[in-house]
Amino acid sequence: MTTTDTPSMTDTAAPSRTIAPADAPVTLTHRPGRWIDGWNAENPAFWAESGRAIARRNLGWSIFAEFLGFIIWQLWSIVVVMLPAAGFQLTSSESFWLISLPSLVGATLRFPYTFMVAIFGGRNWTIVSAALLLIPATLLGIVVSNPETPFGVLLLVAALGGVGGGNFASSMANITYFFPQKEKGWALGLNAAGGNLGTSVAQFAVPIAVTIGAGATLNISLAGWMWIPLILLAIFGAWRYMDNLSSAKADFGSSAAALREPHLWVMALLYIGTFGSFIGFASVFPKLIADQFPEFSTLQVGQAAVSVAFLGALVGSLARPYGGRLADRFGGARVTVCAFSVMALGALALVWTLPMHNFVVFLACFLVLFAATGMGNGSTYRMIPSIFAARSQARGYEPGTPEATKMIRKAAAALGLISAIGAYGGFLVPQVLNASQLATGGYQAAFYGFVAAYVGLLLLTVFVYVIPRASLAKQRI
Repeated sequence: MTTTDTPSMTDTAAPSRTIAPADAPVTLTHRPGRWIDGWNAENPAFWAESGRAIARRNLGWSIFAEFLGFIIWQLWSIVVVMLPAAGFQLTSSESFWLISLPSLVGATLRFPYTFMVAIFGGRNWTIVSAALLLIPATLLGIVVSNPETPFGVLLLVAALGGVGGGNFASSMANITYFFPQKEKGWALGLNAAGGNLGTSVAQFAVPIAVTIGAGATLNISLAGWMWIPLILLAIFGAWRYMDNLSSAKADFGSSAAALREPHLWVMALLYIGTFGSFIGFASVFPKLIADQFPEFSTLQVGQAAVSVAFLGALVGSLARPYGGRLADRFGGARVTVCAFSVMALGALALVWTLPMHNFVVFLACFLVLFAATGMGNGSTYRMIPSIFAARSQARGYEPGTPEATKMIRKAAAALGLISAIGAYGGFLVPQVLNASQLATGGYQAAFYGFVAAYVGLLLLTVFVYVIPRASLAKQRI
């Protein structure tokens, strides 16, 4: 059965053309499977009358599904520090691999996930991607219940948790199609922040769930089981309330063109530095606390144990929208330079204060570092469309021309590709810390390396994007 919604602002059908102008009348056709034809978010009357409500409904369930994806993606970051108390015998290096492998898999899955919405539909793929979360959540609950589980099996289940990392790419791609240009930043910012918060929630909720009422033992299997009802709710919500847009089309050509753009690779490096540092430090923060300050690894509140590690991901997630807002006002490159400056100083302060063995100072240094990575996440992501707009202007492309349109599509493709490449930092950061511990017995060498990397990325940002260049129409990005 097919139904049609026509906003009351017009009595005539929309003319048949490949791309309807923004003020053309909009007629929505609803097909079985919650498919919608004729979507045009740029039409002000349609958007005000029915488009905004539909888009926001899809955004809400998309945020919820992505939020759960981040939880499953980063679940092992908190579970790993509990395994020794549950009877598991793991080396520090093995723990780092369990922490970092989900990030490696999740970053890789972001590439194909970017195109899944256009191939299968946003609603359909949200159902599938949410259902896939049941696999690592269920298996985690099984394998951690037996201390005799081989390390290879633990590693495999941790790798399967990477499916949650791919959800970010498909969720962001889906929401892009629903909102008009003037509201995309707001919608994507909410979507990203909602997902990032999943890491903090997992690190806060899991220690409470596995210890409350457990007595002398840990109900560590609950770390996986506890999310299954919420995942089932996300599947139902996507099936019942989300929609597929027939206008969402895969743009493989723009992605291929974006990969040939040098600025994509420059921005990918910067995003590894900001988002990669955020997700990498968020995943290892519980282990670093357990290693350096075991007495503060968990704090007993009544019958429950609470980990303060969740504060890092929380601060970084909340700082991200402000990085984007400051970038709108002062320019993304300047804010990114400030972010890398604070990250370098925070990492340096951490190295200098570690010998003090003062937990409050250690926590403060890390929270500053997390806040700076969050700000940098927002500012670097904001730089991407500005860079491609400047490239278009430098080449003399007039707005609305086919060349300008191709550049806009290239910018949209670059956003997804850069988010995928940047996520590899979630693997690199733990492995650098692992290498430092194996080689020197401590983490100071790793943090000196991070300081050097942040200074290098700062200088790269200044030379390429702060200093006006003809290739970017003499603009400061």
